Amino acid sequence: MKKIFILTGEPSGDKLASKVISKIKNSRPDIEYLSVGGEHLKALGIKSLYDLHEITYLGFTRVILNIFKIKRKINDTVKEILKFKPDILFSVDSPDFTLRVAKEVKKIDPSIKTIHFVAPQVWVWREQRVKQLKSFLDHILLLFPFEKKYFDKEGIQSTFTGHPLLEEQEKSKVDISQIIKDNKKIFSIYPGSRLSEINVLTPILFEFVKKMNEKYKDLFFVFHSTSEHVQLIQNLLLKQGFKNCGAIGDEKIKSHILKSSIFAVSKSGTISLEICNAKVPSIIIYKMGMINFFIVKMLVKVKFANIINIAAKEEIIPELLQSKCNPSNIYNTVDKLLSNKSTLDKQVIKTQEIIRNFKTEKSSEIASSVLINSL
Repeated sequence: MKKIFILTGEPSGDKLASKVISKIKNSRPDIEYLSVGGEHLKALGIKSLYDLHEITYLGFTRVILNIFKIKRKINDTVKEILKFKPDILFSVDSPDFTLRVAKEVKKIDPSIKTIHFVAPQVWVWREQRVKQLKSFLDHILLLFPFEKKYFDKEGIQSTFTGHPLLEEQEKSKVDISQIIKDNKKIFSIYPGSRLSEINVLTPILFEFVKKMNEKYKDLFFVFHSTSEHVQLIQNLLLKQGFKNCGAIGDEKIKSHILKSSIFAVSKSGTISLEICNAKVPSIIIYKMGMINFFIVKMLVKVKFANIINIAAKEEIIPELLQSKCNPSNIYNTVDKLLSNKSTLDKQVIKTQEIIRNFKTEKSSEIASSVLINSL
């Protein structure tokens, strides 16, 4: 029996990995799996060595403060992978954790094939990392077509798969009438999947909702979360006494809620692609500690935080970052957009032009075929 170890570092990577692995499980029942994963891989019946929250650290200062804990977790993970003896180590995203593990595994056992999904954003910062990857990665799967030139230059085998989250979803009927009542319009909010993001962004978002409620009487705000944190957000909403807010963690319901939304406010990240794919207008928000922000500011070489804006080389989706990420700014930006339908329509049209280049229609199948052919 062949073996694949799936290595993720946060919920978004777990979700991407599950889309690829589900395709393999359909065609190859003769493969044994073990992982460092979350709820999506667990739903496929794949055991995880430990919970993802044990390694999900956000920001440079938190990494520095937890450096010994992270190092210990890397060493423990390497030992477990070597004990499992997989044919393939399939690492997904979270390069500061997953690629460190992959490097150590390859050093000790070169016979294990290392395939990484979601290239480090070398087009944003630290382009010199590409040379280092050559020594321990056998193949890299790319989300975006413009990434390929960086890896071709160093002779690293790569395949452009497109983004799995932009694939056409199977249509299924989901009744959301019990969640959204009184015929209100749905407004989606994404406060982040990490506890540190939720702690920073929810107080700001709650004040924003209060401002919206002063003017808009026909909206129902849905906070999209993970199954791990949905109860926390529900409790926070109850404390605030909101009558027109809810929190949801179920993936299928979240997808239907998003597609039925008139607008979305989202933290910066992969979720913005899903929002654009659903043809929902949005804005991006984010806030981090000042030390982390200055470090990032010094290192990055792109003007925008959002991949859509980076690819377009213009701010199609408004970005409210750091000091601009406050209740008044968010409200004023959203209010202005909602009052101008032509601006909303223009944003959706432009985002569709951009994400068209990120789609291959069979992204998960392309990625899964690379893994199967490597066995």
